[in-house]
Amino acid sequence: MSEQQLQIIQKYIDKMPSLSTTVTKVLDVCNQPDVSPNDLNKIISLDPVLAGNVLKLINSAYYSLPNQITSLTRAIIVLGINTVKNLSLTTAVLGSIKNSRRGALSMDKFWFHSLCVGVTAKEFSKQCKIPVNQREEYFLSGLLHDLGKIPMSQCFPEEYAQCIALCHEREISLHEAEQSIFGFNHQHCGSIIARKWKLSDDIISVMKSHHEPEKSNDDHKLLMTCVAIANFYANIFTMGTIDDYFTNEASIIKLLEQSPLSWNNISDLHEVIHDSIEKSSVFLHVSQSRS
Repeated sequence: MSEQQLQIIQKYIDKMPSLSTTVTKVLDVCNQPDVSPNDLNKIISLDPVLAGNVLKLINSAYYSLPNQITSLTRAIIVLGINTVKNLSLTTAVLGSIKNSRRGALSMDKFWFHSLCVGVTAKEFSKQCKIPVNQREEYFLSGLLHDLGKIPMSQCFPEEYAQCIALCHEREISLHEAEQSIFGFNHQHCGSIIARKWKLSDDIISVMKSHHEPEKSNDDHKLLMTCVAIANFYANIFTMGTIDDYFTNEASIIKLLEQSPLSWNNISDLHEVIHDSIEKSSVFLHVSQSRS
């Protein structure tokens, strides 16, 4: 049965749109150390939806600018290159799944949880002294880490509802319940999506093994650990947990021992993380309001 289910999920993922050439170019150019707003303008101006979203974001109530900005280059300068990069990928991801049929997951909770993990992982990267130009990879890895849940939930909503029920019955994590019922979990499905979209090795590694950071190689170890701790953080503080309430205290302690972080340090960041989630949720809403 597991093999049949995997084949159905594979077909579902195969039908998901690939990332557009525009978004791929945005991600590539943003990884260049000397990228300029004009470089991004040349790429984004060719994509009306993305260009429109950048202008929607800068003119949103959150920024409350005195005058409307109509220049794409000016909008990129004010928002910052990293914000535009995040908006580009978020727009593409939401566009790939927006027409999906309803599954067992609450998508509002799913995206809130994903956003929390992304924001929290980025805050952790600051505490770990990660260079500024690498911190967005922590945000994006956290934002996308659970994407594999979507095809499982939408292809097999009844079975996925059983997974959620099993979490409460046995007080186990959702990925353990998935493994018990399906014979595989959302990490496997997430890695298929990540490879389809040709995401970076870092993000592929996180989507494939964020519940098993010990399996990552040294190049991805700290990123994986930060995302795993951020995921625990979101679940402990019930930030869009998607019914994944049960955490293993020993696992958290082990992860903290493998990182420069401490629980006191993490607790002190609570207000900062909350404020960052509010700010980041703005471009998530803009991306969801695609016309």
